[in-house]
Amino acid sequence: MAADASLTEDKAGGATVVNRHSMGFREFPTFRNLGAFVRFLEQRGELARIGREVSAQCELTEIHRRVLVAGGPALRFDHATTAVGRASMPVVTNLFGTAARVAAGLGVRPERVGELGELLAALREPAPVDGLRDALARWPMVRAALNTRPQTIAAPACQQVKWLGRDADLARLPIQTCWPGEPAPLITWPLVITRPPDAPADDTARMNIGVYRMQALDGRRAIMRWLAHRGGAAHHRAWKARNEKMPVAVAIGADPATILSAALPLPETLSELRFSGVLRGEAPRIAPAVSVPLMVPADADIVIEGWIAPEETAPEGPYGDHTGYYNSVEPFPVLRVSAITTRSDPVYLTTFTGRPPDEPSVIGGVFNDLALPMIRRQIPDIVDLYLPPDACSYRMAFVSIRKSYPGQARRTMMALWGLLPQFSYTKLVAVFDADIDVRSMRDVAWALSTRMDPQRDLMLTRDTPIDYLDFASPRAGLGGKLGIDATTKIGAETQREWGKVLEMSDDVVRRVDAIWGDVQAALDTRGRA
Repeated sequence: MAADASLTEDKAGGATVVNRHSMGFREFPTFRNLGAFVRFLEQRGELARIGREVSAQCELTEIHRRVLVAGGPALRFDHATTAVGRASMPVVTNLFGTAARVAAGLGVRPERVGELGELLAALREPAPVDGLRDALARWPMVRAALNTRPQTIAAPACQQVKWLGRDADLARLPIQTCWPGEPAPLITWPLVITRPPDAPADDTARMNIGVYRMQALDGRRAIMRWLAHRGGAAHHRAWKARNEKMPVAVAIGADPATILSAALPLPETLSELRFSGVLRGEAPRIAPAVSVPLMVPADADIVIEGWIAPEETAPEGPYGDHTGYYNSVEPFPVLRVSAITTRSDPVYLTTFTGRPPDEPSVIGGVFNDLALPMIRRQIPDIVDLYLPPDACSYRMAFVSIRKSYPGQARRTMMALWGLLPQFSYTKLVAVFDADIDVRSMRDVAWALSTRMDPQRDLMLTRDTPIDYLDFASPRAGLGGKLGIDATTKIGAETQREWGKVLEMSDDVVRRVDAIWGDVQAALDTRGRA
């Protein structure tokens, strides 16, 4: 499909192609549903179909894991099997197993993720308009903002098939068991939709969409594992305070923009659904759920609906987690299913979590670049920020700054920890000078070994919020944080004269550049004589 095509619609596939300039940043079609994105990947050689029977009991995980490590394609299993037999629908995994596919889900090539991040930062904090020319230049941003207003669909695709009451059985879905020893199948890519009790059902601005894993207790019940700081948990507390049961909807297999918006660490005041319209380049499409007072993505493949009582909980786990360990067993709220609706040809989207690399760590790497412009606006000193995927994507942060005054590195650490709720889980922040590439372990190791003194440059805090899943902390959810100042020390920070970094003179570099062709020719002909 040409990037400059006029507005058209693929009625079967749901992919809308819009003039690139009218969409601002998008380079790829608007994928209205998961099937459209999967077909797009298949056309580009980024999807492999597995025709043989594969068990959803651990075999899907092992195949997915091997393909992801090799940088391989998304996978469609046409004959997955569960405890009750062959699945009635295909299973897709590894959808976002490469940075290129994550970027495509956002609508751009990987090298333009930072540009998209600039647009999103500008939408969050627009600068004052400076004249008509500036206003016209911002038209793509204005158009993106308008795309956050949802469109209600009367006959949504997500409700082409309906199972209500006792017919709403989770066993109809090919729910995966990821790791040996797990107690039950686990829904791993659910987009959990909730709202506060004082918000109308159609108030999408206050709707929360989060990704919380769900243990299938039986055909009619699932455990909702959300941690206390997450939006869904906050909504549950509000309903519980009224002693009322809470309506919940769970979308599986939405369009990539909605899926990625739900996974993004967005500000608490920004609706994931409305934000997805900015990414997709068209208004979100929603519809009323059939059994609960909520709006759901109209083009989702599967929607599970139900209610959570104020006090009902069940022990969840142990399950393999992104830490590379099984989590401990803890009580979480129980969802009682009231309806399951699907498209006429649904696809079940799933994944696994484990020690990186896994899909969440790949997504986290792209989100690092997407969030950087927003972070720079909040902390202008920052040049670059890197959250190593191998450190569970958020537990360590390497930051470079333009240093100009003593104590600046410590100020940056504290600002970062307080910037977003997710950074309260970052237990190590190391700050470097602008000449250090924080994405290069060679640079990081050199700076740590030559610009940091442990008795002066370590900042330790105690009893701060920490990842509930961090077994290294002495108490669940509470632990320490370490800041490392690996910058050049200036002013009152040192009493010694700082060393001068070794650099070749510009004059020598120019002279060698002039003769480098001859040197390279000699290198290329070595051993031929």
